[in-house]
Amino acid sequence: MGKFSETEGQEPIVAVGLLTQQDLDLLGSGFRRAFRLDDTPCFEDLLRAIDVAEEKMQPH
Repeated sequence: MGKFSETEGQEPIVAVGLLTQQDLDLLGSGFRRAFRLDDTPCFEDLLRAIDVAEEKMQPH
């Protein structure tokens, strides 16, 4: 696991996810820390890197 720094008085971030609107609906109104992404194609490299990392973790 990588290192993380904790800001005083705040809990550490333990997960980041890419969710659909349906996912958010299932989480309900108690989940308030969602940040919407615009349609700007600036996340293509990140998504590709996630896919590559997942493939490397799969047993062959």
